[in-house]
Amino acid sequence: MASSFTPSLDGRYMLLGQSDGQDHSEISKFSKRDADAYFRYEAHLQKFSKVLDFVLDSPTPEILHEGASTVDLLRHKLQRSKFWAQCLGHTLSLGQKGMVDLMELLLSPTSKVLDKWFESNLLKGTLAGDAIIGSMMNINTPGSGYVLLHHVMGETDGDRNIWSCRTHWFLPNINIKLIVNMHVEGGMGAVSLAICKAAKEAGVHIETDTEVLKVMVEDSGRANGVLLADGTEVHSSVVLSNATPYKTFMELVPQEFLPVEFLCAIKHSDYSSGTTKINVAVDKLPQFHCLKTNHAEVGPQHTATVHIGFESMENIISACQDAYNGIPSQRPVMEMTIPSSLDNTISPPGKHVISLFTQYTPYKPSNGSWDNAAYRESFAQRCFNLIEEYAPGFCSSVIGYDMLTPPDLEREIGLTGGNIFHGAMGLDSLFLMRPIKGWSNHKTPIQDLYLCGSGSHPGGGVMGAPGRNAACVVLQEFKNRYQ
Repeated sequence: MASSFTPSLDGRYMLLGQSDGQDHSEISKFSKRDADAYFRYEAHLQKFSKVLDFVLDSPTPEILHEGASTVDLLRHKLQRSKFWAQCLGHTLSLGQKGMVDLMELLLSPTSKVLDKWFESNLLKGTLAGDAIIGSMMNINTPGSGYVLLHHVMGETDGDRNIWSCRTHWFLPNINIKLIVNMHVEGGMGAVSLAICKAAKEAGVHIETDTEVLKVMVEDSGRANGVLLADGTEVHSSVVLSNATPYKTFMELVPQEFLPVEFLCAIKHSDYSSGTTKINVAVDKLPQFHCLKTNHAEVGPQHTATVHIGFESMENIISACQDAYNGIPSQRPVMEMTIPSSLDNTISPPGKHVISLFTQYTPYKPSNGSWDNAAYRESFAQRCFNLIEEYAPGFCSSVIGYDMLTPPDLEREIGLTGGNIFHGAMGLDSLFLMRPIKGWSNHKTPIQDLYLCGSGSHPGGGVMGAPGRNAACVVLQEFKNRYQ
Protein backbone atom coordinates (compact mmCIF):
# COMPACT_ATOMS: atom_id res chain seq x y z
CA MET A 1 0.00 0.00 0.00
CA ALA A 2 1.11 3.57 -0.66
CA SER A 3 -0.20 7.02 0.30
CA SER A 4 0.90 9.23 -2.60
CA PHE A 5 1.57 8.61 -6.28
CA THR A 6 2.60 11.35 -8.69
CA PRO A 7 3.04 10.29 -12.32
CA SER A 8 5.01 12.45 -14.73
CA LEU A 9 4.56 12.79 -18.48
CA ASP A 10 8.29 12.27 -18.96
CA GLY A 11 7.92 8.65 -17.85
CA ARG A 12 9.06 9.05 -14.27
CA TYR A 13 6.98 8.83 -11.09
CA MET A 14 7.16 9.25 -7.33
CA LEU A 15 5.46 6.68 -5.07
CA LEU A 16 5.46 7.53 -1.36
CA GLY A 17 4.10 6.09 1.86
CA GLN A 18 5.22 2.47 1.78
CA SER A 19 8.14 2.84 4.19
CA ASP A 20 10.76 5.40 5.17
CA GLY A 21 13.42 3.55 3.23
CA GLN A 22 11.24 3.34 0.13
CA ASP A 23 10.36 7.05 0.40
CA HIS A 24 14.03 7.96 0.55
CA SER A 25 14.72 5.83 -2.51
CA GLU A 26 11.79 7.29 -4.48
CA ILE A 27 12.73 10.90 -3.76
CA SER A 28 16.39 10.17 -4.46
CA LYS A 29 15.43 9.41 -8.07
CA PHE A 30 14.87 13.15 -8.40
CA SER A 31 17.18 14.62 -5.76
CA LYS A 32 19.40 13.02 -3.12
CA ARG A 33 19.36 16.34 -1.24
CA ASP A 34 15.56 16.32 -1.14
CA ALA A 35 15.48 12.73 0.06
CA ASP A 36 17.62 13.68 3.04
CA ALA A 37 15.56 16.80 3.74
CA TYR A 38 12.16 15.14 3.43
CA PHE A 39 12.11 13.51 6.87
CA ARG A 40 13.37 16.69 8.52
CA TYR A 41 10.55 18.54 6.79
CA GLU A 42 7.94 16.09 8.10
CA ALA A 43 9.34 16.30 11.62
CA HIS A 44 9.33 20.10 11.30
CA LEU A 45 5.60 20.16 10.55
CA GLN A 46 4.73 17.51 13.10
CA LYS A 47 6.43 19.54 15.82
CA PHE A 48 3.99 22.35 15.15
CA SER A 49 1.06 19.96 14.87
CA LYS A 50 1.55 18.84 18.46
CA VAL A 51 1.44 22.45 19.64
CA LEU A 52 -1.60 23.37 17.56
CA ASP A 53 -3.52 20.31 18.77
CA PHE A 54 -4.20 22.20 21.99
CA VAL A 55 -5.73 25.12 20.10
CA LEU A 56 -7.80 22.86 17.84
CA ASP A 57 -9.19 20.88 20.75
CA SER A 58 -10.16 23.91 22.85
CA PRO A 59 -13.09 26.31 22.55
CA THR A 60 -11.74 29.79 21.85
CA PRO A 61 -11.23 32.22 24.77
CA GLU A 62 -13.76 34.66 23.33
CA ILE A 63 -14.63 37.79 25.32
CA LEU A 64 -18.15 37.73 26.77
CA HIS A 65 -20.68 40.12 25.31
CA GLU A 66 -22.66 42.69 27.25
CA GLY A 67 -25.34 41.43 29.61
CA ALA A 68 -23.33 38.73 31.37
CA SER A 69 -23.65 38.56 35.15
CA THR A 70 -20.77 39.34 37.48
CA VAL A 71 -20.46 35.66 38.34
CA ASP A 72 -20.32 34.72 34.65
CA LEU A 73 -17.70 37.38 33.98
CA LEU A 74 -15.48 36.16 36.80
CA ARG A 75 -15.90 32.53 35.81
CA HIS A 76 -15.13 33.32 32.17
CA LYS A 77 -12.10 35.43 33.09
CA LEU A 78 -10.71 32.45 35.00
CA GLN A 79 -11.34 30.11 32.06
CA ARG A 80 -9.65 32.52 29.61
CA SER A 81 -6.68 32.93 31.92
CA LYS A 82 -6.33 29.15 32.12
CA PHE A 83 -6.45 28.87 28.31
CA TRP A 84 -3.79 31.51 27.74
CA ALA A 85 -1.57 30.06 30.46
CA GLN A 86 -1.74 26.62 28.85
CA CYS A 87 -1.22 28.14 25.42
CA LEU A 88 1.85 29.98 26.70
CA GLY A 89 3.20 26.73 28.11
CA HIS A 90 2.81 24.96 24.75
CA THR A 91 4.36 27.93 22.97
CA LEU A 92 7.35 28.08 25.29
CA SER A 93 7.98 24.40 24.63
CA LEU A 94 8.90 25.38 21.06
CA GLY A 95 11.51 27.88 22.15
CA GLN A 96 12.16 31.17 20.39
CA LYS A 97 13.52 29.58 17.22
CA GLY A 98 10.55 27.24 17.03
CA MET A 99 8.12 30.12 17.44
CA VAL A 100 9.79 32.11 14.67
CA ASP A 101 9.72 29.03 12.45
CA LEU A 102 6.00 28.55 13.17
CA MET A 103 5.21 32.19 12.37
CA GLU A 104 7.17 31.89 9.14
CA LEU A 105 5.16 28.83 8.15
CA LEU A 106 1.81 30.41 9.03
CA LEU A 107 2.46 33.67 7.20
CA SER A 108 4.43 32.50 4.17
CA PRO A 109 3.22 31.39 0.75
CA THR A 110 3.38 27.64 0.24
CA SER A 111 5.75 28.15 -2.67
CA LYS A 112 8.25 29.92 -0.43
CA VAL A 113 8.04 27.20 2.23
CA LEU A 114 8.66 24.39 -0.25
CA ASP A 115 11.35 26.25 -2.20
CA LYS A 116 13.22 26.64 1.06
CA TRP A 117 13.19 22.90 1.71
CA PHE A 118 13.37 21.21 -1.69
CA GLU A 119 14.66 21.49 -5.26
CA SER A 120 12.72 18.76 -7.10
CA ASN A 121 9.76 20.12 -9.07
CA LEU A 122 7.81 16.87 -8.77
CA LEU A 123 8.19 16.68 -4.99
CA LYS A 124 7.29 20.33 -4.50
CA GLY A 125 4.27 19.98 -6.75
CA THR A 126 3.11 16.89 -4.86
CA LEU A 127 3.42 18.52 -1.46
CA ALA A 128 1.87 21.79 -2.64
CA GLY A 129 -1.36 19.97 -3.39
CA ASP A 130 -2.13 19.88 0.33
CA ALA A 131 -2.25 23.67 0.42
CA ILE A 132 -4.87 24.23 -2.29
CA ILE A 133 -7.44 21.44 -2.17
CA GLY A 134 -10.90 22.86 -1.54
CA SER A 135 -9.95 26.48 -2.03
CA MET A 136 -9.40 29.20 -4.61
CA MET A 137 -6.05 29.92 -3.02
CA ASN A 138 -2.86 30.29 -5.01
CA ILE A 139 0.27 28.72 -3.55
CA ASN A 140 1.92 32.14 -3.95
CA THR A 141 -0.64 33.62 -1.54
CA PRO A 142 0.83 34.66 1.84
CA GLY A 143 -0.73 32.54 4.57
CA SER A 144 -1.29 29.51 2.36
CA GLY A 145 1.41 27.79 4.40
CA TYR A 146 -1.14 27.30 7.18
CA VAL A 147 -3.41 25.32 4.87
CA LEU A 148 -0.40 23.12 4.12
CA LEU A 149 -0.04 22.51 7.85
CA HIS A 150 -3.78 22.02 8.37
CA HIS A 151 -3.80 19.11 5.94
CA VAL A 152 -1.00 17.24 7.68
CA MET A 153 -2.33 17.60 11.23
CA GLY A 154 -4.56 14.52 10.90
CA GLU A 155 -3.88 11.79 13.45
CA THR A 156 -5.17 8.26 13.85
CA ASP A 157 -4.07 6.05 16.73
CA GLY A 158 -0.97 8.17 17.23
CA ASP A 159 0.11 8.22 13.59
CA ARG A 160 0.45 11.71 12.07
CA ASN A 161 -0.25 12.99 8.55
CA ILE A 162 -3.23 10.62 8.23
CA TRP A 163 -6.69 11.91 7.40
CA SER A 164 -9.06 9.10 8.18
CA CYS A 165 -11.55 10.29 10.78
CA ARG A 166 -10.86 11.60 14.26
CA THR A 167 -14.06 10.23 15.71
CA HIS A 168 -12.31 9.07 18.87
CA TRP A 169 -12.17 12.71 19.89
CA PHE A 170 -15.83 12.87 20.76
CA LEU A 171 -17.56 9.47 20.44
CA PRO A 172 -15.12 6.75 21.52
CA ASN A 173 -17.69 3.96 21.18
CA ILE A 174 -18.16 4.38 17.44
CA ASN A 175 -17.31 1.20 15.58
CA ILE A 176 -16.01 1.67 12.04
CA LYS A 177 -13.52 -0.32 10.03
CA LEU A 178 -10.59 1.66 8.67
CA ILE A 179 -8.68 0.26 5.73
CA VAL A 180 -5.00 1.20 6.00
CA ASN A 181 -6.08 4.04 8.34
CA MET A 182 -7.16 6.02 5.27
CA HIS A 183 -10.43 4.72 3.88
CA VAL A 184 -13.59 3.69 5.67
CA GLU A 185 -15.03 0.36 4.58
CA GLY A 186 -18.34 1.03 2.85
CA GLY A 187 -17.41 4.63 1.94
CA MET A 188 -17.57 7.85 3.93
CA GLY A 189 -21.28 7.29 4.52
CA ALA A 190 -20.25 4.52 6.89
CA VAL A 191 -18.91 7.18 9.26
CA SER A 192 -22.31 8.89 9.41
CA LEU A 193 -24.05 5.55 9.91
CA ALA A 194 -21.66 4.65 12.74
CA ILE A 195 -22.25 8.00 14.45
CA CYS A 196 -26.00 7.52 13.96
CA LYS A 197 -25.90 4.06 15.53
CA ALA A 198 -23.89 5.26 18.53
CA ALA A 199 -26.19 8.26 19.00
CA LYS A 200 -29.36 6.14 18.88
CA GLU A 201 -27.88 3.76 21.43
CA ALA A 202 -27.44 6.82 23.66
CA GLY A 203 -31.11 7.74 23.24
CA VAL A 204 -30.90 10.28 20.43
CA HIS A 205 -33.80 10.62 17.99
CA ILE A 206 -32.66 11.39 14.42
CA GLU A 207 -34.79 12.65 11.52
CA THR A 208 -33.47 12.69 7.94
CA ASP A 209 -34.95 13.93 4.66
CA THR A 210 -36.61 16.65 6.72
CA GLU A 211 -35.87 20.17 5.54
CA VAL A 212 -35.49 22.89 8.15
CA LEU A 213 -37.25 26.05 6.99
CA LYS A 214 -36.11 28.36 9.77
CA VAL A 215 -34.88 28.59 13.34
CA MET A 216 -37.70 29.69 15.61
CA VAL A 217 -36.80 32.66 17.82
CA GLU A 218 -38.89 34.04 20.67
CA ASP A 219 -39.55 37.77 21.00
CA SER A 220 -36.94 37.78 23.75
CA GLY A 221 -34.31 36.77 21.19
CA ARG A 222 -33.91 33.18 22.37
CA ALA A 223 -33.99 30.18 19.99
CA ASN A 224 -36.61 27.62 20.99
CA GLY A 225 -36.57 25.14 18.12
CA VAL A 226 -36.91 24.81 14.36
CA LEU A 227 -39.75 25.01 11.86
CA LEU A 228 -39.74 22.25 9.26
CA ALA A 229 -40.77 22.71 5.64
CA ASP A 230 -43.95 20.66 6.22
CA GLY A 231 -45.05 23.09 8.95
CA THR A 232 -44.00 20.93 11.90
CA GLU A 233 -42.54 22.81 14.85
CA VAL A 234 -39.80 21.03 16.76
CA HIS A 235 -39.22 22.73 20.11
CA SER A 236 -35.92 22.56 21.94
CA SER A 237 -34.09 24.40 24.70
CA VAL A 238 -30.95 24.47 22.52
CA VAL A 239 -30.41 24.58 18.76
CA LEU A 240 -27.06 23.71 17.17
CA SER A 241 -26.52 24.47 13.50
CA ASN A 242 -24.11 22.41 11.41
CA ALA A 243 -24.97 24.50 8.34
CA THR A 244 -22.55 27.13 7.04
CA PRO A 245 -22.63 30.45 8.91
CA TYR A 246 -24.02 32.12 5.78
CA LYS A 247 -26.89 29.66 5.43
CA THR A 248 -27.61 29.76 9.16
CA PHE A 249 -27.84 33.53 9.52
CA MET A 250 -28.78 34.72 6.04
CA GLU A 251 -31.40 32.04 5.34
CA LEU A 252 -32.56 30.25 8.51
CA VAL A 253 -32.55 32.88 11.26
CA PRO A 254 -34.98 35.87 11.30
CA GLN A 255 -32.58 38.70 10.58
CA GLU A 256 -34.35 41.26 12.78
CA PHE A 257 -32.76 39.51 15.77
CA LEU A 258 -29.21 39.95 14.44
CA PRO A 259 -26.95 43.03 14.79
CA VAL A 260 -26.34 44.88 11.52
CA GLU A 261 -22.55 44.61 11.92
CA PHE A 262 -22.84 40.86 12.50
CA LEU A 263 -24.95 40.34 9.38
CA CYS A 264 -22.59 42.44 7.28
CA ALA A 265 -19.57 40.40 8.40
CA ILE A 266 -21.34 37.09 7.70
CA LYS A 267 -22.55 38.29 4.29
CA HIS A 268 -19.08 39.32 3.17
CA SER A 269 -17.15 36.31 4.48
CA ASP A 270 -15.10 34.44 1.89
CA TYR A 271 -16.87 31.30 0.65
CA SER A 272 -15.11 31.05 -2.69
CA SER A 273 -14.13 27.57 -3.83
CA GLY A 274 -12.48 26.19 -6.93
CA THR A 275 -13.31 22.54 -6.36
CA THR A 276 -15.40 20.33 -8.61
CA LYS A 277 -15.89 16.75 -7.46
CA ILE A 278 -16.27 14.07 -10.14
CA ASN A 279 -17.22 10.51 -9.19
CA VAL A 280 -16.40 8.08 -11.99
CA ALA A 281 -17.38 4.46 -12.60
CA VAL A 282 -14.85 2.53 -14.73
CA ASP A 283 -14.62 -1.02 -16.04
CA LYS A 284 -10.92 -1.38 -15.28
CA LEU A 285 -8.15 0.13 -13.21
CA PRO A 286 -6.17 2.96 -14.82
CA GLN A 287 -2.76 1.79 -16.03
CA PHE A 288 -0.17 4.55 -15.87
CA HIS A 289 2.40 4.55 -18.67
CA CYS A 290 5.17 5.54 -16.24
CA LEU A 291 4.55 2.45 -14.09
CA LYS A 292 3.72 -0.33 -16.50
CA THR A 293 2.65 -3.70 -15.16
CA ASN A 294 1.82 -6.94 -16.88
CA HIS A 295 -1.44 -7.50 -15.04
CA ALA A 296 -4.60 -5.60 -14.20
CA GLU A 297 -4.49 -6.26 -10.47
CA VAL A 298 -4.39 -3.57 -7.80
CA GLY A 299 -0.93 -2.12 -7.27
CA PRO A 300 0.33 0.29 -4.60
CA GLN A 301 -0.16 3.19 -7.04
CA HIS A 302 -3.89 2.47 -7.09
CA THR A 303 -4.25 2.58 -3.29
CA ALA A 304 -2.55 5.98 -3.07
CA THR A 305 -3.80 9.50 -3.70
CA VAL A 306 -2.83 9.99 -7.33
CA HIS A 307 -1.69 13.53 -8.13
CA ILE A 308 -2.58 14.34 -11.73
CA GLY A 309 -0.96 17.49 -13.12
CA PHE A 310 1.14 18.21 -10.03
CA GLU A 311 4.47 17.92 -11.82
CA SER A 312 5.53 21.36 -10.65
CA MET A 313 4.27 24.28 -8.61
CA GLU A 314 4.07 26.25 -11.85
CA ASN A 315 1.36 23.85 -13.06
CA ILE A 316 -0.71 24.67 -9.99
CA ILE A 317 -0.15 28.41 -10.37
CA SER A 318 -1.20 28.27 -14.03
CA ALA A 319 -4.35 26.29 -13.22
CA CYS A 320 -5.28 28.78 -10.52
CA GLN A 321 -4.64 31.76 -12.77
CA ASP A 322 -7.18 30.44 -15.27
CA ALA A 323 -9.83 30.47 -12.55
CA TYR A 324 -8.81 33.96 -11.44
CA ASN A 325 -9.47 34.96 -15.04
CA GLY A 326 -12.95 33.48 -14.76
CA ILE A 327 -12.56 30.21 -16.65
CA PRO A 328 -12.15 26.59 -15.50
CA SER A 329 -8.51 25.51 -15.59
CA GLN A 330 -7.34 24.54 -19.05
CA ARG A 331 -5.17 21.87 -17.44
CA PRO A 332 -6.79 21.12 -14.08
CA VAL A 333 -4.82 19.72 -11.19
CA MET A 334 -6.55 16.68 -9.72
CA GLU A 335 -6.33 14.40 -6.74
CA MET A 336 -7.55 10.96 -7.74
CA THR A 337 -8.43 8.23 -5.28
CA ILE A 338 -9.69 4.73 -6.09
CA PRO A 339 -11.43 3.55 -2.90
CA SER A 340 -12.56 0.33 -4.58
CA SER A 341 -8.91 -0.69 -4.82
CA LEU A 342 -9.08 -1.24 -1.06
CA ASP A 343 -12.77 -1.85 -0.48
CA ASN A 344 -14.58 -4.40 -2.64
CA THR A 345 -17.94 -3.63 -1.03
CA ILE A 346 -18.53 -0.46 -3.07
CA SER A 347 -18.27 -1.72 -6.66
CA PRO A 348 -19.19 -4.83 -8.67
CA PRO A 349 -16.47 -7.42 -9.36
CA GLY A 350 -14.05 -6.19 -12.01
CA LYS A 351 -15.38 -2.62 -11.83
CA HIS A 352 -14.06 0.34 -9.87
CA VAL A 353 -15.11 3.73 -8.58
CA ILE A 354 -12.80 6.72 -8.86
CA SER A 355 -13.07 10.00 -7.00
CA LEU A 356 -11.60 13.15 -8.55
CA PHE A 357 -11.02 16.39 -6.67
CA THR A 358 -10.44 18.84 -9.49
CA GLN A 359 -9.06 22.40 -9.28
CA TYR A 360 -9.87 25.09 -10.32
CA THR A 361 -13.46 25.80 -11.31
CA PRO A 362 -14.96 29.24 -10.60
CA TYR A 363 -18.48 29.39 -9.18
CA LYS A 364 -19.65 31.61 -12.06
CA PRO A 365 -17.48 31.02 -15.15
CA SER A 366 -17.13 33.99 -17.49
CA ASN A 367 -17.22 31.82 -20.62
CA GLY A 368 -20.30 29.71 -19.92
CA SER A 369 -22.61 28.32 -17.26
CA TRP A 370 -22.58 25.16 -15.15
CA ASP A 371 -26.31 24.89 -15.90
CA ASN A 372 -25.42 24.14 -19.51
CA ALA A 373 -25.08 20.37 -20.06
CA ALA A 374 -22.59 20.77 -22.91
CA TYR A 375 -20.43 23.12 -20.84
CA ARG A 376 -20.37 20.63 -17.96
CA GLU A 377 -19.56 17.78 -20.32
CA SER A 378 -16.67 19.71 -21.85
CA PHE A 379 -15.01 20.18 -18.46
CA ALA A 380 -15.48 16.55 -17.48
CA GLN A 381 -13.96 15.43 -20.78
CA ARG A 382 -11.09 17.86 -20.26
CA CYS A 383 -10.34 16.13 -16.96
CA PHE A 384 -10.65 12.65 -18.48
CA ASN A 385 -8.42 13.60 -21.42
CA LEU A 386 -5.76 14.87 -19.03
CA ILE A 387 -5.84 11.58 -17.12
CA GLU A 388 -5.58 9.81 -20.48
CA GLU A 389 -2.20 11.48 -21.02
CA TYR A 390 -0.91 9.70 -17.91
CA ALA A 391 -3.01 6.53 -18.16
CA PRO A 392 -3.76 5.60 -21.80
CA GLY A 393 -7.13 3.90 -22.13
CA PHE A 394 -8.75 5.75 -19.26
CA CYS A 395 -11.36 7.55 -21.40
CA SER A 396 -12.59 4.30 -22.93
CA SER A 397 -12.87 2.71 -19.46
CA VAL A 398 -15.40 5.28 -18.21
CA ILE A 399 -18.85 3.75 -17.74
CA GLY A 400 -20.46 6.83 -16.25
CA TYR A 401 -19.83 9.75 -13.94
CA ASP A 402 -21.46 12.23 -11.61
CA MET A 403 -20.10 15.78 -11.38
CA LEU A 404 -20.59 18.27 -8.54
CA THR A 405 -19.51 21.81 -9.42
CA PRO A 406 -19.41 24.58 -6.78
CA PRO A 407 -23.08 25.55 -7.46
CA ASP A 408 -24.05 21.84 -7.25
CA LEU A 409 -22.27 21.48 -3.91
CA GLU A 410 -24.12 24.55 -2.67
CA ARG A 411 -27.53 23.42 -3.93
CA GLU A 412 -27.35 19.72 -3.04
CA ILE A 413 -25.28 19.73 0.15
CA GLY A 414 -25.77 23.29 1.41
CA LEU A 415 -22.11 24.28 1.05
CA THR A 416 -22.19 28.03 0.50
CA GLY A 417 -20.15 28.87 -2.59
CA GLY A 418 -19.33 25.18 -2.88
CA ASN A 419 -16.69 25.62 -0.17
CA ILE A 420 -16.06 22.23 1.45
CA PHE A 421 -14.61 23.92 4.56
CA HIS A 422 -17.74 26.07 5.22
CA GLY A 423 -15.59 29.12 4.57
CA ALA A 424 -12.06 30.07 3.55
CA MET A 425 -9.17 28.85 5.70
CA GLY A 426 -7.12 32.04 5.47
CA LEU A 427 -5.47 33.45 8.57
CA ASP A 428 -8.16 36.16 8.69
CA SER A 429 -10.83 33.46 9.09
CA LEU A 430 -9.35 31.23 11.79
CA PHE A 431 -9.34 30.91 15.58
CA LEU A 432 -10.76 34.11 17.17
CA MET A 433 -11.94 35.27 13.74
CA ARG A 434 -13.93 32.18 12.73
CA PRO A 435 -16.59 32.63 11.54
CA ILE A 436 -16.20 36.34 12.33
CA LYS A 437 -14.41 38.46 14.92
CA GLY A 438 -16.21 38.49 18.26
CA TRP A 439 -18.21 35.30 17.72
CA SER A 440 -15.66 32.48 17.65
CA ASN A 441 -16.80 30.45 20.67
CA HIS A 442 -19.74 28.71 18.93
CA LYS A 443 -22.23 31.12 20.52
CA THR A 444 -24.32 33.46 18.36
CA PRO A 445 -26.29 36.70 18.87
CA ILE A 446 -29.34 34.43 19.29
CA GLN A 447 -29.38 33.00 22.81
CA ASP A 448 -29.32 29.18 22.85
CA LEU A 449 -28.37 28.98 19.15
CA TYR A 450 -24.88 27.61 18.56
CA LEU A 451 -22.67 26.84 15.55
CA CYS A 452 -21.08 23.39 15.52
CA GLY A 453 -19.95 22.94 11.89
CA SER A 454 -16.73 23.56 10.00
CA GLY A 455 -17.61 27.25 9.68
CA SER A 456 -16.78 27.54 13.37
CA HIS A 457 -13.46 27.04 15.17
CA PRO A 458 -11.16 25.29 14.30
CA GLY A 459 -12.35 24.98 10.71
CA GLY A 460 -12.68 22.52 7.88
CA GLY A 461 -11.61 18.97 7.36
CA VAL A 462 -13.06 15.56 8.18
CA MET A 463 -12.72 15.85 11.94
CA GLY A 464 -15.00 16.19 14.92
CA ALA A 465 -13.27 19.15 16.59
CA PRO A 466 -15.90 21.85 15.80
CA GLY A 467 -18.73 19.64 17.04
CA ARG A 468 -16.82 18.48 20.10
CA ASN A 469 -15.83 22.02 21.05
CA ALA A 470 -19.39 23.27 20.54
CA ALA A 471 -20.72 20.46 22.73
CA CYS A 472 -18.27 21.41 25.47
CA VAL A 473 -19.50 25.02 25.33
CA VAL A 474 -23.18 24.00 25.49
CA LEU A 475 -22.61 21.62 28.39
CA GLN A 476 -20.69 24.29 30.30
CA GLU A 477 -23.49 26.80 29.66
CA PHE A 478 -26.06 24.40 31.06
CA LYS A 479 -23.87 23.63 34.04
CA ASN A 480 -23.48 27.34 34.81
CA ARG A 481 -27.17 28.02 34.29
CA TYR A 482 -28.56 25.31 36.55
CA GLN A 483 -25.91 24.79 39.21
